[in-house]
Amino acid sequence: MGFLVRLVIQALAVWLATFLLSGLTVHGGDSTGITVLVYLAVALVFSLVNAIVKPVAKMISLPLYLLTLGLFGLVVNALMLMLVGWISEQTAYGLRVDGFGTAVIGALIIAVANVVLTALVPAARKKS
Repeated sequence: MGFLVRLVIQALAVWLATFLLSGLTVHGGDSTGITVLVYLAVALVFSLVNAIVKPVAKMISLPLYLLTLGLFGLVVNALMLMLVGWISEQTAYGLRVDGFGTAVIGALIIAVANVVLTALVPAARKKS
């Protein structure tokens, strides 16, 4: 149950980022239900990329993390968002990221929205 709550929170964070940034769009279906499913699918891909690829990228770029006192994390998060966009664009539905600057701002919005929404929803804070 906790995973589903966190997935919905991730989908809401992606929706907020696409709402605030014109260079970040999600291409969905014609109906609202299909659009919600597309946001959930993008959130699932984002969660998988963060669980599988991001730890490897952080380990490889550890010297840059240390050199920049952690600010390189913004670059890694932006690259993960661009990877999610590339993976999800392989279908007719998915996330489209216009550029690296958009990815940096979008990743920052998604991270802040995740923290705020997780703090507001008690079920999301429980480990499942």
